Amino acid sequence: MSPRLGLYLHWPYCVRICPYCDFNVYKAANADGEALFAAMLDDLRAWADRAEPRPLASLHFGGGTPSLMTPAQVAAVIEMADRLFGFEPGAEIGLEANPKEAVRFAGLAGAGVERLSLGVQAFDDASLKALGRDHDAGEGLAAIEAALSAFERVSIDLIYAREGQTPQAWGDELGRALGMGLKHLSLYQLTIEPGTAFDKKLRRGALVPPEDEAAAEMYEITAERTAAAGCPAYEISNHAASRADQSVHNRLYWEGEDWIGIGPGAHSRWGRADQGGRKGASAAARPADYIARAGSDGAQDLEPLSAEDEAAERILMGLRLVEDGLDAARVRQITGQGVDEAAAARFAAQGLLEWDGRIARLTGAGRLYADRIANALAGG
Repeated sequence: MSPRLGLYLHWPYCVRICPYCDFNVYKAANADGEALFAAMLDDLRAWADRAEPRPLASLHFGGGTPSLMTPAQVAAVIEMADRLFGFEPGAEIGLEANPKEAVRFAGLAGAGVERLSLGVQAFDDASLKALGRDHDAGEGLAAIEAALSAFERVSIDLIYAREGQTPQAWGDELGRALGMGLKHLSLYQLTIEPGTAFDKKLRRGALVPPEDEAAAEMYEITAERTAAAGCPAYEISNHAASRADQSVHNRLYWEGEDWIGIGPGAHSRWGRADQGGRKGASAAARPADYIARAGSDGAQDLEPLSAEDEAAERILMGLRLVEDGLDAARVRQITGQGVDEAAAARFAAQGLLEWDGRIARLTGAGRLYADRIANALAGG
């Protein structure tokens, strides 16, 4: 049986670059959006020629700020994806948006988007300014209401462990979000990524994040209050009221299914070790390079992944799922590589992992060290 297939489109342009962001993004001013859009359609056609025909389980527009695309462009991508691949019944078509683009929501819904992921990030003006956002708290709240009216499914992003934030303040903010009728929340602890503007501020002492103990307390508050509100974590940072409310597209990543990524810097994963080998691809990061390449022979070359690399990816991603956990036996069946059972037993003894010899699940305490544990299980 072939893996399920998702399609990701990366629109790299933003009105402004947030100081915490380490994604492949560029300022929208003077960007040649039409040339990039044409290149993306060329890239999608190239993928249809090289890929095993399968209906799409999901189509996700990410970025960057894909809500800067016109509804006509979004509709054209959906139409071409349907013509080249088709969609599974009830396939998820999602798009990431900023509150400033709320005026576009009706048009995007009319184009075929059924799930909106809204980058609210905070509910107070001081925090939004510090995060470099271009909306204020009032615009964020209004955008949530507009999204709930326009789309079948809505998720919002919030960032916690911000500079100056206390556990009590985060609890109040989270409670406000939980009272809005949302069935999906993506709640991220602020991470200072190398090379970002926040990283530079941190190095010169101009940014002071909360202490580790306070950040850990905020994580515990997140887990406890979302569960009590009927919107528990199903992945380390993602919370949903039911399985039907979970992100189909993200689950494809976490479960090791196939996906095609188009757009500058997009990644793709294709195939399995037991079906001739898994391959990966990365598109050119700079829009100009991507445009030049997509117009000729397709923007990406597939390269085989080693069994070790594939196993490490599956362990890193699968371990993030809260209830399902990581099926180590399936990883071995697909890749021929297993988890480090001694490491699994050690983490289990420390109360960081549930391990029965087949399924590995992070405990609440273990989720704070997810990447370190995954690396150890992969033999790193």
